[in-house]
This record gives sequence, C-alpha cells and structure tokens, in this order.
Amino acid sequence: MRQVLFWLKKLGFGLLVTVITLYTLFPFYWAVVSSLKQGTALFVVEAWPRNPAWKNYVAVFTEQPFGRNLLNSVGVATSVVLVSLFLAVTASFALARIQFRGRTLLMLMILAVSMFPQIAVLSGMYELVRALGLYNTLPALTLSYMLFTLPFTVWVMTTFMRELPKELEEAAVVDGATPWMICFNVFLPLLKPALVTTGLLAFIAAWNEFLFALTFTLSQEARTVPVAIALMSGASQHELPWGLIMAASVIVTVPLIALVLIFQRSIVSGLTAGAVKG
Repeated sequence: MRQVLFWLKKLGFGLLVTVITLYTLFPFYWAVVSSLKQGTALFVVEAWPRNPAWKNYVAVFTEQPFGRNLLNSVGVATSVVLVSLFLAVTASFALARIQFRGRTLLMLMILAVSMFPQIAVLSGMYELVRALGLYNTLPALTLSYMLFTLPFTVWVMTTFMRELPKELEEAAVVDGATPWMICFNVFLPLLKPALVTTGLLAFIAAWNEFLFALTFTLSQEARTVPVAIALMSGASQHELPWGLIMAASVIVTVPLIALVLIFQRSIVSGLTAGAVKG
C-alpha cells in the first residue's frame, strides 16, 4: 500500500511539473510559431508553419534600426546593473554593518521609494531629465531606471550583508583593513551569488522597461527594444506586422534566457542563501 501511495505521489508531482512547464513555455513557443508566419497564415492554428517565413527575422533588422535598438538596451541595462550594484554594495555595507542613528528610518525611506508607481514620478523625472540636458539620450534612461532598481538592490544586498559572519570583519580590522577594504576585498567575493541574482533581476527590469523609455526618448536611434517593438505596428503598409513583432519579441527574449541558463547555479545559490543557518 505504501509503495502504491509513493508512486501515486510521484506521478502526481510529475504531472504537476509537466502542467507548470507547459503553462510557462507555451507563450514563448507560440511566439516562435507566430514569428514564422505572414499575412492570413497568422490566423491558421497549427503546431508549426508549413512554410516558415524566416525572412521576418531579416526584415526586423532591415526595415528599421533594430540592431541599434538592441545595442541601446544592452548598454542601458548593463550600465544600470553596474551602477546599481556598486551603490547597493556600499550602501548595504553601511546599513548592515555600521550602527548609526536613523538607520531604520533610512531603510524605510528606501523602501518607500519603490512603492511609488512609475506614472506618479513621471512628470517630476521628466523635468529633471530636461533640466540636466539629457532628454533623448541613453544616460536619461540609466538615471531614471535607478528609481526602481536601486531600492530593490539595496534591500536585497543589505539582507545578504547581514548574514556574513561578524568574525570576518573583526579579523580584517585587526589586520588593519579599512571599511572600504573590508567591503570590497573581504565581503564582495562572498556576495557573488547575491550579486548575480540581484544583478540579473535588475537587468531584466531595465531590459523590459517601457514607460520611461517611451517618454524620455524621441528619435528612433535612441529608443530601446520595448519601444521599438511597440512602434513597429506602423512599419508595414502592405501586410499585417504581427509576424515582425513576434520575431522581434523572440529576438529580445533569447538574451534573457541565455543569461538565466549561464548563471543558473549562482541564481539558485543566491535565492537559497540564508535559508539554512548553522
């Protein structure tokens, strides 16, 4: 009887995993199928196109500067991650390892910043970008994206920084290390899983951001891929553009999948760190 229950539980778990996998992967699969169709073929339901329109992927780059948009997204997302992680590491060291008055209030203020929706700060951020002369430039996006990436990275890195043994810090102080040396030479190598996890999540958030990118850029050469895809609806006058849109969406999604696969071990370590003490 126990053996039967064991196999029933195993079968049920396998079915559950299969359903979840199909549920999560089907949208991407259907995007790939749709990206290989043109015209009225988009309205035909089939597991795979009979005549795949691979030229959609070529047209994405030839009919508009989509390659430039990709480079813009890579540059902006990378700069956001680097600046956010640098500021988060230094801020988390102060918030987690140094006792000072108002530390809890400062943490709550950082958390409060992340609670405001983007639309609530859009007008103020627009005026700041215009005053700094950054409108229609990539630094404007880097600056504005820090509003939602920095609070998240600071909170996560502070949590990880608190879990590090105090004995390491005390030993470093005895050896004459400065706070800067302790932060970057002692703690930073131990924070690799946390850096990878928070950095990847910040990269995805910056990569997919649409509202600020649409508001603070004007020319096609300064746009990122979410805005370029959204404005692709008027690119073709003779045929439905959904095949091109799906092709562009697949191209944009592939780098994120590759990053997750490359850093999956560090991501798992970062997500599970601190779950077991001892």
